[in-house]
Amino acid sequence: MSKIAKQSLLTTLFAYIGVVIGYFNMLWLLPFVLEPEQIGLFKTIQDMAILLVPFAQLGIGNGITRFFPRVVGSKFPFFTFTLVIGVVGFLTVALGFFIFREQVISIFAENSPEVNNFLLVALLITFFSVLNTILDAFSRSYLKVAIPSFFRDVLLRLLVTFLILGYYFGLYSFYSLMWGLGGIYFLALLAMIGYMSKIGIFHLSANWEQISTPFKKEFLQYSLITLLGTAGALLIMKIDSLMVSSMIGLNANAIYTIGFSIAVVIEMPRRAISQVIMPVISEKFANNQLKEINVLYKKIAIHQFLICLLIFLLIWVNIDSLYHYVPNREIYEAGKWVVFLIGLGKLSDVIFSVNGEIIVFSRFYLFNITATLIMCVAVIVLNLWLIPVYGIEGAALASLLSMFLYNLIKYIYVKIRLGFDPFTWGVGKILLVGIGSWAITHYAIPGQTIVWLDILIRSSVMVLLYGLGSWSWHIAPEVEGWIKEKAGESFSKS
Repeated sequence: MSKIAKQSLLTTLFAYIGVVIGYFNMLWLLPFVLEPEQIGLFKTIQDMAILLVPFAQLGIGNGITRFFPRVVGSKFPFFTFTLVIGVVGFLTVALGFFIFREQVISIFAENSPEVNNFLLVALLITFFSVLNTILDAFSRSYLKVAIPSFFRDVLLRLLVTFLILGYYFGLYSFYSLMWGLGGIYFLALLAMIGYMSKIGIFHLSANWEQISTPFKKEFLQYSLITLLGTAGALLIMKIDSLMVSSMIGLNANAIYTIGFSIAVVIEMPRRAISQVIMPVISEKFANNQLKEINVLYKKIAIHQFLICLLIFLLIWVNIDSLYHYVPNREIYEAGKWVVFLIGLGKLSDVIFSVNGEIIVFSRFYLFNITATLIMCVAVIVLNLWLIPVYGIEGAALASLLSMFLYNLIKYIYVKIRLGFDPFTWGVGKILLVGIGSWAITHYAIPGQTIVWLDILIRSSVMVLLYGLGSWSWHIAPEVEGWIKEKAGESFSKS
């Protein structure tokens, strides 16, 4: 587990470095350099591309993780086979995109016609992202998670920073900037290829005869089924942005996107844990270690909720101060309640632990079809209903309800089929500690005229109260033991 813990720590570290860069980009650089409608266009194209990725990838990312331990001999023919499938999947999606081009154009024609000028950029990003996710899945199967996380979370965001700065200093037009967005995904792909080649896990081989036909058939069947689960999860995350652009306009999507970007940091620990734990869960299912999986299910629920709830509370207790530093904040602070609602949605994803990963790697993975179909319908219907009534808050509320319902369905299924349950009294204790800490910090701490000082004081009090409450209730004994051990080592050295 030490190797897993090290990879998880590095992945989390890179995720938060990326968050800092992403915060700088979304909360300061983009609002400072670009107009609201330009920000809305920038994010709409990105979200459209990311939404197409699982369909173009045909779900083989999860398939690689599940079937990798079963590959006998060299892994590279299997690796090459998956890359070919990814390219075929992209070409299929691209063909469908061009066939239904007029319908896509009509969606944005009324409120966001600028989107239609850059549909090819979205396809370009999709292609590079498909290849990148396949490489990432293979690295993850070798338990090489940290460096791919660096490329995904840090490098891409740095490249966005340089891209925006180039436009600010007049090196190119906004039209070129949008095409450059596709270029930075290409650079990230090259970096991934270079890394995998250096550590000896990137090699193309057409020796496919060692991959049996039944294996290929089972792999493709599994991947196509899990495609729905992956696509459903992304649909919940991204469809709201596209529907805000098409139903309200690019300006509204800029406000929504900045609010969403503030809230999305809440789930970063969950993403890092998921990346590391997926191959572990896959291996334990292969060895029929069901009790160990249930123990992991509970431990992960406790630890990721403990971290993620604190992040949510720190954001919400400082929400007005955070918007203070956003250029043209009088425009963007209208998205404050988007932060709250999306934040609650992310917490609902966290509190249900790794139920999705458990379903994907269990023999009940076919259930993803049912769950995803329900959620695809729900998220679209909720957005169509709530956006006209509540605007961008309606889109955020639709996301919250969709995420909660999606996780509730998966939780009930895992409970019935496998008897696993992530909930313990520790989860309830964390919730009580969090509410109490926020209430004291919000109502008892007077506001400061100096904004950064107000953030510092409120954050310090919040962390102190939250930490003391968690410690006194022994919510996470493993974390306490680790802290005591490290503190003891530090004192002994001194």
